[in-house]
Amino acid sequence: MTAHPKQTPHPGAGTAFAGLHHVGEPLLLPNAWDCASARALAGQGFRAIGTTSLGVAAAAGLPDGEGATREETLRLALALGSEPLLLSVDAEGGFSDDPDEVAEFARELYAVGVVGINLEDGLGPVDRHAAKIAAVKKAAPGLFVNARTDTHWLGDGDASDTLTRLDAYQQAGADGVFVPGLTDLRRIAALVRRVHAPLNVLYSPGGPAVAHLADAGVRRISLGSLLYRRALGAALEAAAEIRAGRTPTGPTPSYGEVARQMVPLADP
Repeated sequence: MTAHPKQTPHPGAGTAFAGLHHVGEPLLLPNAWDCASARALAGQGFRAIGTTSLGVAAAAGLPDGEGATREETLRLALALGSEPLLLSVDAEGGFSDDPDEVAEFARELYAVGVVGINLEDGLGPVDRHAAKIAAVKKAAPGLFVNARTDTHWLGDGDASDTLTRLDAYQQAGADGVFVPGLTDLRRIAALVRRVHAPLNVLYSPGGPAVAHLADAGVRRISLGSLLYRRALGAALEAAAEIRAGRTPTGPTPSYGEVARQMVPLADP
């Protein structure tokens, strides 16, 4: 196991992050893939930033969802966790099937200042995922655990299976529950009424608007890999425009602006 320097989490940061799930508007959580993207988003006024496992994996040339990016994820957390922004880390399934190993990884994240962790079940055994959640809450009680079920992302969206999984995860101590791929407003509202933890959904450009998700009772809206994919698309579009003899359009940060993102953020 690679040793990483310990840092002191911001006093009250975990409580502040949890509180963002219980205010008037739902928490809109943009997902970064490196230091520059995280700091740029924080500079736009987003107090809390998540990471995207796809973006982190793709930037490192590694596959997503296969437990290959443990060190890359921890390295990014180490770089950002002590900054004023509230950082929640997408940890796939915890990079292990062993609850104790997942708990140790969560403890490392919390030690460098991370305030939240996203753990996905990948439609694996319910008991195993619940055990991971319980182990994480024991190892790092102040870490906000967002328990994700993939019944709509990887499965057929069975409502009974979704509820069974979310009930088990809440009983294990999850602070929030996440159902990516769920876009039907009536089903979302019904699920909000059924669960007691804040419900997180994934924003979809073809799905409900943020205001409609808020009206349905959603407490957290994640952008997932959308920003990373949009950035990649913009880069490809700009290259194609230049090759065709045209000047690319759209906002383009200057060299200096990007370079300044590498200077750690200061507390206000």
